[in-house]
Amino acid sequence: MRLSILSTIAVLVAGVAAAPTLAPRETAAEATDRLVFRETLAKFITARNAQSPATLDWSSDGCSSSPDNPFGFDFLNSCYRHDFGYRNFKAQERFTDANKLRIDDNFRKDLYNQCAKQSFTSVCEGLADIYYAAVRAFGKKMAAEVLAASVPAAKDAIAKEVARRAVEGKA
Repeated sequence: MRLSILSTIAVLVAGVAAAPTLAPRETAAEATDRLVFRETLAKFITARNAQSPATLDWSSDGCSSSPDNPFGFDFLNSCYRHDFGYRNFKAQERFTDANKLRIDDNFRKDLYNQCAKQSFTSVCEGLADIYYAAVRAFGKKMAAEVLAASVPAAKDAIAKEVARRAVEGKA
């Protein structure tokens, strides 16, 4: 009996010693970079809904003072990831001009990917360019004013696109 217990302990100790070691955990900065720059927007939203990792700042005000869905184009998830990038890079003291540009450029890419799924792609991309210009120029501040100044031009562009499609029989 005594030999059996010692044999069991020896096997357990050998098993623990032979077990593969776990990879080091991802740092907050590594997780932020992955979620902002490498994951698809859909995977980012899954992580956001799960608030995982919990140590990151998942707060957002959507598209700030600008519409989340201008003219029916759904920009909200792109705004969530953009806010996530700004908030976490600031908290990690990495919010440099170069990193702001990277986050803003990724925001434009997310917006364009959303536009590719929409009717009136060129109009959507025009609005995406306005949102991008606003964050480049002002960040969160005054973006709504830039957008508001652009709304008449956007309405005109939508009307022209609808007319063009009607002529082409695509409406």
